[in-house]
Amino acid sequence: MSSKRLGALAAAGVAAGLLVAGITLPAVGGVGVGLMAAVNEVGIEPKALSEPPPAEVSVVRDVKGGQIARFYEQYRVAVGLADVAPAMRNAIVAIEDYRFYQHGALDIEGTIRALAKNVQAGGVSQGGSTITQQYVKQVLFNSAATKADKEKALAASYARKLDELRHALWVEQKYTKDQILEKYLNIAYFGASAYGVEAAAKRFFGVTAAELTLAQAATLAGAVQDPNATDPNLGREQQERLRKRRDVVLDRMAELGKISKAEAATAKAGKLGYVGTKLPGGCETSKYPYFCFYVRQEILRDPAFGRTKDDRRRYLERGGLTIRTTLDPGMQRAAERAIRARVHPTDGPVAAQALVQPGTGAIRAMAASREYGSKKHQISYNVVADAAHGGLIGFQAGSTFKTFTLLNALSKGMRLDDGLTAGAGFRASAPSDFVDCAGKAVGDPSHTVTNDEGSPGWKTLRTGTRHSVNTFFMELEKRVGLCDTVKTAKSLGIRRADGRPLQEYETFVLGINETDPVTVASAYAGIAARGRYCAPMAITRITGRDGKAANYRPSCRQAIDQGVADAAAEVLSGVFTEGTMSGVGGIGRPAAGKTGTTDGYATAWFAGFTPDLAGAVSIGDTRGSSRYKLTGVTIGGRYYGSVQGASIPGPIWNATMREALRGIAPTPFPQVDRTRFGGCAQDCRSEPEAPEDSEDTEEIG
Repeated sequence: MSSKRLGALAAAGVAAGLLVAGITLPAVGGVGVGLMAAVNEVGIEPKALSEPPPAEVSVVRDVKGGQIARFYEQYRVAVGLADVAPAMRNAIVAIEDYRFYQHGALDIEGTIRALAKNVQAGGVSQGGSTITQQYVKQVLFNSAATKADKEKALAASYARKLDELRHALWVEQKYTKDQILEKYLNIAYFGASAYGVEAAAKRFFGVTAAELTLAQAATLAGAVQDPNATDPNLGREQQERLRKRRDVVLDRMAELGKISKAEAATAKAGKLGYVGTKLPGGCETSKYPYFCFYVRQEILRDPAFGRTKDDRRRYLERGGLTIRTTLDPGMQRAAERAIRARVHPTDGPVAAQALVQPGTGAIRAMAASREYGSKKHQISYNVVADAAHGGLIGFQAGSTFKTFTLLNALSKGMRLDDGLTAGAGFRASAPSDFVDCAGKAVGDPSHTVTNDEGSPGWKTLRTGTRHSVNTFFMELEKRVGLCDTVKTAKSLGIRRADGRPLQEYETFVLGINETDPVTVASAYAGIAARGRYCAPMAITRITGRDGKAANYRPSCRQAIDQGVADAAAEVLSGVFTEGTMSGVGGIGRPAAGKTGTTDGYATAWFAGFTPDLAGAVSIGDTRGSSRYKLTGVTIGGRYYGSVQGASIPGPIWNATMREALRGIAPTPFPQVDRTRFGGCAQDCRSEPEAPEDSEDTEEIG
């Protein structure tokens, strides 16, 4: 039937209905004029409805498909009509629009009845809406961008009602009745923060929409009329109202012959049965909150997901996305266990660890000794990451930065047994001894760097690194250049956690810059991958609600020469056998790394790698590491006079790697090019081996 024909029938029906009701319309003005205008408008053509998909839950999953978190503006999970119990379909039609499958776009009978009562009431007091019209109203309301637009979508006016009818005509022409019912069930609000029938079934009864019983279906069907007044999550009064609405629905279903009176009586005899299943939370309630926040910030910061931050937030919280990530639950568990065994959540200092896969930059784990939250002994920011991913300023990285000077030296032609003399103290002879990348002389002749626990003397690249001798590295940085050392660090992704430029002072080599475990682990992963640095990666695939998927590949570049990386790995592997980690030992497979302790034991680190996995562990007091130093402290139930890189971070790293790599065959490091790096080419000297069983403490001034 054409829309014009429908309009004519509607106009005639309205007029007839008004006569039957005995209503006399005034000739001019008031409601009568509005109604006559409305009648004249019924015959217009259908009006296309813009149908942006309703807000739907986005799900974040780990590498094995396990759920990490859900993001949503409205808790909604769309389902097909075939996945909705027949009892639910029957109940909603019975109570909301029992002639739904018989009438066309408009229920003429219902609309006339409503218009007549509206005239008597002097306004719009009764909707008379079909399920199609209700769907239209929900679409207009949900797509409204502002509060004013939302109020307009619900305005009690003839103009709004007639506009709704125009859209309803279009919807009925475009879709089948079953398609319209499916759309309505997925957009309707049921109360208790549940949007759509699937979310409501979970929230109210802990079941899927397909599993709803007759009584449960009647309860949900009854809720849509006034979901706020019958919201069972608000208390007993609302629950009682909802129970009464359930019984009304059951009686109506029996009246229409959809169920028997006996079935209705049995269903009415039962309790309401509301269980209030906890709403799935975002990162705050995730098992992996730090990684979750990292993923969230990746999307909120990337213009590829929307022009503005608000656009990106809507994309995440309304898009119904499935976000596949890099997190490995087994490796995450290994990191958590290793931390928990050595640092308690109630300890003042906080330990944090990130695991990164060499060659891809995939973040496999992010763990910390504190739970995320705002309660006592919890932490409310991402201590494992930088400020751009929910962290703060990070911790000074200490001697882990000496590795970048080692790489710089090797890239400039130094061999593994080349060396220099390290004094008991180091003082720049002139500001020009160190020049930053802006060309400014930054040497400080007024400051002396010392080796609090180390011994001076002749040191090679091997022994100076393994024993982490401060004065050796100050001399080495002076020789190979501060700016080139900074450039080497930057090439491996090193940056400050707070986002500010790196501080380029002579003590750069001693780790004066604050950074975070994800950044340091990614840099060391670049060495493990033979100099190929890959930016930290948390997301591998995003699938939209339409099933279309976008895959994300690693972002990598050759940061340093392969041979240089191989030689550095050999030097750093000696840290476990002859250096600062010799008291802790190795992990039963090829591994390399570097301890780090900052001035006065403010923070401690260990960063290391195997060819298969890299990781960085930090520990410091989040109340202020310079004020609350790691001296005379009890951590994990054990007293420490001072905490160094090998005291807590090193053992955490070792335990993590042993468990995380269990079942993965060891991969050897590549052979070092001996013709290029073997032996000594300059400043060769025989060096007596002196016992050095503990790490030097960096004096960074």
